[in-house]
Amino acid sequence: MHLRLFTGLLLLLLAVIITPSCAQSQAQNGITGHWEGKLIFGNTTLKIVFHFSTDSTNNLTGTLDSPDQGAFGIKIDSVSTSGDKLIIIMKSLGAKFGGDILPSGQIINGIFTQGASSLPLELRRTENVQTKLNRPQEPQKPYPYTETEVVFENTKDNVKLAGTLTTPATGTKFPAVILISGSGPQDRNEELLGHKPFLVIADYLTRNGVAVLRYDDRGTAKSTGTFSTATTFDFAEDVKAAVAFLKTRPEIDAKKIGLIGHSEGGLIAPIVAVESKDVDFIILLAGPGLPGDEIILLQSALISRAEGASEKMIELDNRVTERIFSVLKSTTDSTIAKTETMKIFGEYKEALPDSEQAKPQYADAFFENQFKIFNSPWFRTFITYNPVENLEKVKCPVLALIGGLDMQVPPKENLAKIEASLKKAKNKNFITKEMPGLNHLFQQAKTGSPSEYIKIENTIAQEALDEILSFVKKQ
Repeated sequence: MHLRLFTGLLLLLLAVIITPSCAQSQAQNGITGHWEGKLIFGNTTLKIVFHFSTDSTNNLTGTLDSPDQGAFGIKIDSVSTSGDKLIIIMKSLGAKFGGDILPSGQIINGIFTQGASSLPLELRRTENVQTKLNRPQEPQKPYPYTETEVVFENTKDNVKLAGTLTTPATGTKFPAVILISGSGPQDRNEELLGHKPFLVIADYLTRNGVAVLRYDDRGTAKSTGTFSTATTFDFAEDVKAAVAFLKTRPEIDAKKIGLIGHSEGGLIAPIVAVESKDVDFIILLAGPGLPGDEIILLQSALISRAEGASEKMIELDNRVTERIFSVLKSTTDSTIAKTETMKIFGEYKEALPDSEQAKPQYADAFFENQFKIFNSPWFRTFITYNPVENLEKVKCPVLALIGGLDMQVPPKENLAKIEASLKKAKNKNFITKEMPGLNHLFQQAKTGSPSEYIKIENTIAQEALDEILSFVKKQ
């Protein structure tokens, strides 16, 4: 589910729109090239790189990279310069940058503003440019199997889902799996920080005789619908539509269709397995066994501790989070919920040292944005839904894997709950397994902290792929 961390400033989503240029030619030519800077949020540093050039009419053009987020080559529409001033406005982020080009022409000093937060940003001219991340597991075309672009419909919600179906090069009536992504708007590859885990899984399984369907979440990439108002149960309806679609394909064995869900996808798979007789087996990759509110408290403490937060701050954060969850569970009235939540935020801020209170992440506008996240249909559903409700009814074969270093869905607590639930269901064919040394993405990791994800070159450990394939073949 790539569960969101709701403390601190959210990582930037780099879809950039820049205001029209009215630059002087000299200033334009002066900033062409590569410029690198670092935004610092508490203990988090985010590197950004601008690439500026001029077109045939001497207008500035450029692209933006966020290497720490695995984002490269994002188009910049235009840049405004006036004398020694540079102004960049990013409307989609509610952000802007204004800076002074120093006489040396090598440094631009300015302020990056997003919402209520203002941070200093120094851009330095650089020639040492990283253009992409090394991802050795990412398969390269041509593939030794058939790849078909498909579209299928969730008629209940009037949503058309676009995806990719991969099938082995030879044979017919293939067993098939549907990949279900984690939380947040995900494309068919579940792309994150330069990694494409669903592409890697699909490639590996298809090379080994298994057809794979992966698709863009509703309202994402090429799929229609609205993502922001959807809940876990809406996404389950999309998976049911995917199952129905595969049953119509002549190359697929309709009696051998399984589900592989990662994180929140591992929450969705049991729901569909209980409600659909067409699901032959399910694989839960870092799937939750605990309710969402308990998972958020656990993950928040683990990640904060890994990032050096004091036990006092961890205790304070969790106490505040518990109070907010209590408010959300007690009322569906958004006005009442907001009043109570903002009051709690205010008390939280007052409990902080004066030096902390002055930081941008504790401004009222930031807390307002946090409440919008908390009050969303998805979040309200997530913190109130208990996976046990459906796990205790699952009769089909189940493989549940969680990395031993997973800080987002901690293994011991969640695997224990999954195992107990499947036993209560009298399920005779299930495996629960903690995988030592692997994180939430099933990468070989050192600490398991999300800050490591982008630094690890491999997308998913071979031992995890082997476990998945072995289980699928047995079914």
